[in-house]
Amino acid sequence: MGAKRAGSTFLSKGFRQLGAPCSPSQPFFQRCPERAGRAQKAMESTELYAKGACVWVPDPEAVWVSAQLLQDFKPGDGLLLLKLGDGREVQHPVSVPSDLPPLGNPDILEGENDLTSLSFLHEPAVLHNLRVRFLDYNSIYTYCGIVLVAINPYEQLPIYGEEVVDAYSGQDMADMEPHIFSVAEEAYRTMIREKKNQSIIISGESGSGKTVSAKFTMRYFAVVGGASQQTSVEERVLATNPIMEAIGNAKTTRNDNSSRFGKYIEIGFGHQGNIIGANMRTYLLEKSRVVFQAQEERNYHIFYQLCASCDLPEMKGLKLDAAEQFRYTNQGGRTWIPGTEDALELERVRNAFTVLGVRSDQQMELFQILAAILHLGNVNIQASGRGGDRSYIDGEDLSLLLFSKLLGVERAQMAHWLCHRRLAVAGETLVKPMSGQQASEARDALAKHVYGQLFSWTVGQLNAALRAQRGAPVSFIGVLDIYGFETFDRNSFEQFCINYANEKLQQQFNLHVFQLEQEEYVREGLPWSRIEFSDNQPCIALIEGPLGLLDLLDEECRMPKGSDESWARKLYDQHLNHHPSPHFSKPRMSSTAFIVSHFADTVQYECVGFLDKNRDTVFEEPINILRASQSELVAELFQQDPAGGALSLSGLNSSIPNGSLRSGKRAHREHKLTVGFQFRQSLQLLMDTLNATNPHYVRCIKPNDLKQAFVFDPKRAVQQLRACGVLETIRISAAGYPSRWTYPEFFERYWLLLRRSLEEEDLQSTCQRALADLIPEPDRYRFGKTKVFFRAGQVALLERLRAERLRGAAVVIQSRVRGWLARVRYRRTCWAALTLQRYARGGLARRLAHVLRRNRAAVLLQKTFRMVVVRRLYALIREAAVTIQAFTRGTLARRRYRKLVAERAAVRLQAGVRGWLARRTYRRLRAAVLLLQCCVRRRAARRELQRLRVEARSVERYRELNKGMEVKLMQLQLRADQQARETAALREALLTEREAHGLEVARLQGALSKVEAQLREKPPVAPVELERDREERRRAEERAAQEMSRLAQEVQALQGQNRVLEEERTALLGHLQQQERLQEEQVAVCVAKAAEGLQGDLEEERRRYQGLLRDFSRLEQRYENLCEMNALTERSREHRRTGSNQSMVLELPSPVSPAAFASSPFAVSEADKQVGMAAGPRLADSALDALMGAVDVPTDAAEKMSGEDLRHAYDAVRVANKFLESQLTSQRAQWEEEMSALRSEVRRPREVLVTPAAALGSEPQESLGSLLSENVDLMEQVEAGERECRRLRSELRHLRETVTLRRALMRAVSSAAVTSGHDAQPPQLKGLDATGLLECRKKDEVKLIKNLFTELRVDCALSLTPGLPACVLFLCVRQADCVGDRDRARSLCIAAVGGIKGALKKHSNDVDVTALWLKNTCVLKDLLTQHSTLQDTGNVPADVMPLSSDLSDQQRSLSDLSIQAYQQLLSVTEGRLQPVIVPALLESETIPGLTGFGGKLSRKRAGSDTKPGGATEPVTMATVLRELGALHTAMSRQALPPTLLEQAFHQLTYLLASTALNNLLLRKDMCCWSRGLQIRYNVSVLEEWLRSRGLQTADTLASLEPLIQAAQLLQVSKKSDADAEALVQTCTVLSNQQIVKVLTLYTPHSDFEERVTLNFIRTVQRLLKERADGQPRQLLLDVHRFFPVTFSYQPPPLLRADQLTIPDSLKVSFLRRV
Repeated sequence: MGAKRAGSTFLSKGFRQLGAPCSPSQPFFQRCPERAGRAQKAMESTELYAKGACVWVPDPEAVWVSAQLLQDFKPGDGLLLLKLGDGREVQHPVSVPSDLPPLGNPDILEGENDLTSLSFLHEPAVLHNLRVRFLDYNSIYTYCGIVLVAINPYEQLPIYGEEVVDAYSGQDMADMEPHIFSVAEEAYRTMIREKKNQSIIISGESGSGKTVSAKFTMRYFAVVGGASQQTSVEERVLATNPIMEAIGNAKTTRNDNSSRFGKYIEIGFGHQGNIIGANMRTYLLEKSRVVFQAQEERNYHIFYQLCASCDLPEMKGLKLDAAEQFRYTNQGGRTWIPGTEDALELERVRNAFTVLGVRSDQQMELFQILAAILHLGNVNIQASGRGGDRSYIDGEDLSLLLFSKLLGVERAQMAHWLCHRRLAVAGETLVKPMSGQQASEARDALAKHVYGQLFSWTVGQLNAALRAQRGAPVSFIGVLDIYGFETFDRNSFEQFCINYANEKLQQQFNLHVFQLEQEEYVREGLPWSRIEFSDNQPCIALIEGPLGLLDLLDEECRMPKGSDESWARKLYDQHLNHHPSPHFSKPRMSSTAFIVSHFADTVQYECVGFLDKNRDTVFEEPINILRASQSELVAELFQQDPAGGALSLSGLNSSIPNGSLRSGKRAHREHKLTVGFQFRQSLQLLMDTLNATNPHYVRCIKPNDLKQAFVFDPKRAVQQLRACGVLETIRISAAGYPSRWTYPEFFERYWLLLRRSLEEEDLQSTCQRALADLIPEPDRYRFGKTKVFFRAGQVALLERLRAERLRGAAVVIQSRVRGWLARVRYRRTCWAALTLQRYARGGLARRLAHVLRRNRAAVLLQKTFRMVVVRRLYALIREAAVTIQAFTRGTLARRRYRKLVAERAAVRLQAGVRGWLARRTYRRLRAAVLLLQCCVRRRAARRELQRLRVEARSVERYRELNKGMEVKLMQLQLRADQQARETAALREALLTEREAHGLEVARLQGALSKVEAQLREKPPVAPVELERDREERRRAEERAAQEMSRLAQEVQALQGQNRVLEEERTALLGHLQQQERLQEEQVAVCVAKAAEGLQGDLEEERRRYQGLLRDFSRLEQRYENLCEMNALTERSREHRRTGSNQSMVLELPSPVSPAAFASSPFAVSEADKQVGMAAGPRLADSALDALMGAVDVPTDAAEKMSGEDLRHAYDAVRVANKFLESQLTSQRAQWEEEMSALRSEVRRPREVLVTPAAALGSEPQESLGSLLSENVDLMEQVEAGERECRRLRSELRHLRETVTLRRALMRAVSSAAVTSGHDAQPPQLKGLDATGLLECRKKDEVKLIKNLFTELRVDCALSLTPGLPACVLFLCVRQADCVGDRDRARSLCIAAVGGIKGALKKHSNDVDVTALWLKNTCVLKDLLTQHSTLQDTGNVPADVMPLSSDLSDQQRSLSDLSIQAYQQLLSVTEGRLQPVIVPALLESETIPGLTGFGGKLSRKRAGSDTKPGGATEPVTMATVLRELGALHTAMSRQALPPTLLEQAFHQLTYLLASTALNNLLLRKDMCCWSRGLQIRYNVSVLEEWLRSRGLQTADTLASLEPLIQAAQLLQVSKKSDADAEALVQTCTVLSNQQIVKVLTLYTPHSDFEERVTLNFIRTVQRLLKERADGQPRQLLLDVHRFFPVTFSYQPPPLLRADQLTIPDSLKVSFLRRV
């Protein structure tokens, strides 16, 4: 505090030396001419005003515009010739050097994320840099030294997710891009490291995003300060936001959710950095908004939320209506906010109240009070009397009735005292009526007072809910969300208090910045010199000093007839006449206003209303009525000291009330605490708190007043920058040494300027020697211990020298290159001349040869032409001769053809006649043969029928057995008779046809003989007739030939049509087949898509299940921790107790018990297991009696037994016997039902088989044989069923004998226990015949589990054969199952699961041990699956005997346990990899010499502290590969399946790639060409390592692809449109936001690189929009994404005890081989 006080005194002196204050309305460098001149002289040198330099000139619209010098400036020049950005040329007057315009920064500094890193620190540079980052880069956050400047984007940005929180958690503030999370992380880490309280001060105008920034800050603390899942404390801290927004925020003309109060939330942290509590303080609630709202504004949100929910059943009693119906909510005009659902917001508020522990009845009481305030505003106060000096309220006023009913007060009393007040005059009390105006003001004052009291009560309830329950906080982080500097057209008391608070905060900010600068200089060993900057202490003294504005205001409030006018006159007399202050003035046109020159601007305040608002008067009588309310909450609100100040200032203690209660007695306490006095006290408390903490600053900027997304108004922005102190921070930095470079950074950048020998080992001395030559003025720079400090503008000077050096070197290089090019050009010219000559001579020679060739070609053409003419004549003659010969030969051929056709026709006629005669003869012979065959067959059939009838009489014995076949046989007989009748009819028809055929043949033969006789008798035909017959025959043949040719043509046409149709059919078939193929392909594609969708759903369900399992493991761990803490607490309590019965500690049961216990009828709770025999009375009597009652076991038989344990044992044995009997009975009933079903199946075919003897006469022999064979099969089934019944009866008899034997043994045990007092070991029952097993006695089970799992040494476990403990345990389980002891088999499995869980918990950080138990879990699960009764018999070997016990629940538990072990294995490796991923993949330099001289690739922020660290081993890719190799070795040693290894490394590679990519997207220093090459090389090293071990699968490559494409994006060319198209086509995995982010962050780190132009970025954005790949709108990857794991079933080989080699180190010699 002493240092701060001294600094404040020094600052005050420095300010007084500066003279008169400057007007804040002027530009920054024109407000104070003297100071601006000195700063300008210190910052800039005339040497930099050369041709082509960039400068800034004032502009009335854009504030500052860029211009370029068209000629060099020389001292004495009166004008500067400038060229503006739009091409206009202007002249800038320069009378003195201080009139020179500010210089622009180099291009390399454009878009810097820290304003103090700029070479020229002035207002236009700051404004331009913020505009470039906001509009071009879409970056809303920018550092300004220790201040974070946040510009409201008026748009939801995807930069606040959990992946962003993870990316910033644990990172250095200087390494990451500016973000609100970065400030929160810096505060959190500083608190943890230094154990000092922190504060985050968030300020800004209304609508600049203060509340949102505060919410995100609290959310960040809730995530990093809590568990992976939010605990109740973090949830309660976040639940305060909707409540405070509802009761403290309202819509204004500037902001739809403006905070009308200030709040300071202290979040308390414990020793481990976790949140254990919180506390909230509020400041200056704007109570006047309750009764008045300006146009286009609203009241507090809670009123509109209640009105919107008036239709809810629970809200019916409030008698609310639409907000337009209430006076307190309709004054602003618009009662709704676009995009906001008031009813849903009220639901959020109610849920938040529930989370904070506020009961539902209290919530309804709170809502009743709020509704009563609305009804109070509608109370109609009417004026009466002469001149309206009286007022009254109608007794039937509905609003007053509802107000009184809701608050539980008397309506008549409230109506009376709202219109009257009590006065004390000369010791007497008088009641005076009030006018209508006074009564309305009293009503509004009461409404404000009630709301203020309710606001304070709500804050108190929130603080009570947030109070630490686990001890006092070790440290806290305070988040101050307070109003910024305000100036309106009409400013009143609220603006005065707000600006007063900002004056105090600005003073604290200046002191802190000054102190940081001083600490930086002292730490670096620089001589400390005075830095001049404006101190606002005189303005603060004007407000709060003796006889200041607040003192005079309080004094006027104490005056009986004080008024605003008299207070204004006192202000004028005091601060204008007697003690004039430069910060106070009087306006010309008003006598009731005053002007205060604040640090940010000059504000005129109207005095009207100051006294009333400062008094905050409310009469005592209505308050007394409210104190007597029937409502407990209303009475509680007003049971406070009646004297005091404003309730709105809940930052004070609860003993300081909130309003001044004016009573009839004018005591000295009446105006004891005014609003101004309380606000000054609370503000002083806040400043004391902030001074005791380490502050962090966030300045929120409102870019425009239209609330448009990414629209930047430079006028509004520069006004806020001046008001929030950002420019003051820059000026303080500029007054000293703003540019700071570490020696390696300076050496890497400016080694070209070092003329002497380069000594990289001693960089400091080298830089010191070189700077003396570069900068002749020694006061322009200073050398620190680790950094070199420069005055403003010196870095630009060095850049100019560096550019000149590079330009000179380029000229030398160009001259050498041009000379070399000239020589090369001369040699090429000589060579070209010789070549031309050679080619010319060759051309002449070729021309001569061409002429000779043309002559020879002419001769050849003539010869060839003559030959062609002769050849054509010969061909013509030859063609004519051939044609004549062809016609002649055709005529001869046709003649021969006609002769052959005639002969062919005669032959055909002869052949037809001969054929007909032959066929007729054949038919006659065939008819005779058929007749003979029919006769023979009829005779044979009659004989066969007689034989069958004889045999049918012998089948009579089957009639009784097969009675059901009689009808069928009769039907068959009838069918046979019908067929016989049909056969007889056919025979008769056949005989008739034969007779008719014979007659027809005889008739035809007679006709033929007659024709032959006529032919013989007919005379010979004349030759003429024969000739005529031949002619007719010839004509007929010609007609027939023509008809045949016509038919042939038709046939050919039909064949052609047939071919066309066939082709069409083939085409159609092909088309149909193609359609079918397409349909099949579409169906296949649809099926594939559906399968992929189902597979995706399955993977999602598996991921959810495994995520729930991981959460369950985490919750189980937390539950066990709580149990241990509870046990320790109980033990500490029991140490203080006395008595023998308090010696035992009961463990709490597990939150989730195994499913096997729940399903077993002998289930025993964990609590019952932990209770000893000496713990007192019988604890399990009720459960055992209930079980005995459930199985009908009488309880009276056990009363004769003596001894508590023996009675328990006997009851348990009886219950077990009864349970076995019930099982046997149910099994026997089931067997009997199966027997009856088999008998019915046997009986059914017997009833069907009935065969009458007479019916089988015509049935074939085969059907009878089939019936007999079916009957035989059924008889065999009956016999098999009877054998099965006999076997089941024998097993039932054996089981009954077993039960009887067990009863006898138990009785023997009981009698032996009574006589001897100790238990006897029951003999083992002979079970199934199984060998190669291990037997474990009941008493050795605990020892077995300890030796195999829980107490197994690590060295011994790692030396065992993989899966040996699981194999040993399974042999014991199988032996217990073989002997019929299913409960013991189940208990062994349950104990094994618990033992493995304990071993995993014990070695939770050991990869080798975790892999070992993962292997054992998988082996045991596979063994149980292999021997399970549910396993498919096709996949089980024949010699595998299934288990009779149902261990499906244990298999499920083992499956879950294997997933938990796998997750633990990965979490251990991820925990080791997480801190080395970024240093190894991004920061390490595996390629030597890639970044020049080995320095870092980027500079830290100028305001960041360099943390000296010890010499640690550098982190490289070898570190990552070493951790991956350890996991691979551990899993390979345990022979885990390769698929499991692939899944594990897929998860780890995704973690590597996502973490590296997220950091790359948030670090500007990593986005350069050299770093992209380094990252790609590091990834290739990882790929080579994976390939060498066979782990480079498709999933692994896909997980690395985003990082690979990001590295390629840094390396590719980024200039032309073709580059943009190639870039978009290449980066297919990266999202649009990620591509644009990398391009905007790309920063060249060498002279060979160029910045990415904005036009190129816009081109890429356009192409990305056209791509429309449906990618999610995300920037960072989810590093916590967990891929579901699948364990494939691998049938193990048959397991036998003699095949296992069990070492002695397991200590299981008590097991017996069976």
